[in-house]
Amino acid sequence: MLVFDNYPSGLTYSQSSKSWRVRAVKPVEYEVRVCDGVFDPESTALVEKSAGSAGGNRRFVVIDAEVDRLHGDRVRRYFEHHGIDYFMQVVRADETLKEFETASDIVVALDSFGLDRRREPIIVIGGGVLMDIVCLVANLYRRGTPVVRVPTTLIGLVDAGVGVKTGVNFNGHKNRLGTYFAPVLTLLDRSFLATVERRHIANGMGEILKMALIKDARLFDLLEQHGPRLVEQKFQDDSRPGDPAGEVIRRAIHGMLEELQPNLWEAELERIVDYGHTFSPTLEMRALPALLHGEAVSVDMALTTVLAWRRGLVDLEQRDRILGVMRSLELPSWNELLDAELLDAALQDTVRHRDGQQRLPLPVGIGDAVFVNDVTREELAVAVEDLRVLDARELSRV
Repeated sequence: MLVFDNYPSGLTYSQSSKSWRVRAVKPVEYEVRVCDGVFDPESTALVEKSAGSAGGNRRFVVIDAEVDRLHGDRVRRYFEHHGIDYFMQVVRADETLKEFETASDIVVALDSFGLDRRREPIIVIGGGVLMDIVCLVANLYRRGTPVVRVPTTLIGLVDAGVGVKTGVNFNGHKNRLGTYFAPVLTLLDRSFLATVERRHIANGMGEILKMALIKDARLFDLLEQHGPRLVEQKFQDDSRPGDPAGEVIRRAIHGMLEELQPNLWEAELERIVDYGHTFSPTLEMRALPALLHGEAVSVDMALTTVLAWRRGLVDLEQRDRILGVMRSLELPSWNELLDAELLDAALQDTVRHRDGQQRLPLPVGIGDAVFVNDVTREELAVAVEDLRVLDARELSRV
């Protein structure tokens, strides 16, 4: 192997094979910042240079239609107060509209705006679905345009708004088209949750509970003790000692980032944050629009909790505590679509996604996890029947 000294050290040339080999490393850095009152006039977080601007005062803003209805006037006043020349694209965004056509409509509007891709970061204001779509657009538009995220839902704050995945649904599959693309900045303002429907608060609790079950027993205890009140008050009450609302959000985000940071591009396919995401993508798409994302994840976690109990990884008391917390958080633990055909299709698709192995995370007690590769169709059938009986038993008590 001959290395040319006058070439970058990552470039090599082989005389024998007459080929060049190029190696390059691109550093990735982004910030997730708590920013209460992000649209207060005195806040400069969205217009400061650290938000991706090198001096431009124009912004292309994509906002969820419901968020625009509730907060649009305040958002517009904010940009006008700071002298920002902005265009606001209002987009209806839910799982049924998470498709490439929605993304392409945004691209057309970007072209009309005439975006300067280096100095004028795209700003997205909305939930996880809209952030996934807009970040995919930002990654594709002129091969990379900075993007700043302002999540407005709980699932956006603790999950979709902190990682680097983008995507749209395609051909009946969840997030079948997607990329990895780091935003410049994510600004977290939980005051938005005050106007979020109660069901969507519970939906976000599904992803928080995931982190508790596989990583953080303290977080589980907080959910067990305070979860119902947090759902009821939509994380707005910070007057209690210790601020459990703030601690729950911080622990969920920190745990997620701690897992993502060393493996952003998923070079390592054994990811404990995939817990609850083995069967849920297929279930969610089959049930669409009846199940929200966090609800489908919750059903997946209930199934795999029962599976772990059958394997002796979770004891009876822990199993019942987990299912009890799901109910207290207003999350489902059962769905009538669960059957052998769906679970088999979901597991096969997961195996293809995870390079030929199941790499299925199962809880070990509360706060830990293990990966398995030997779950059988018969084992799943037993777990489904267990879960069905447990659900029927609970319904009989109501």
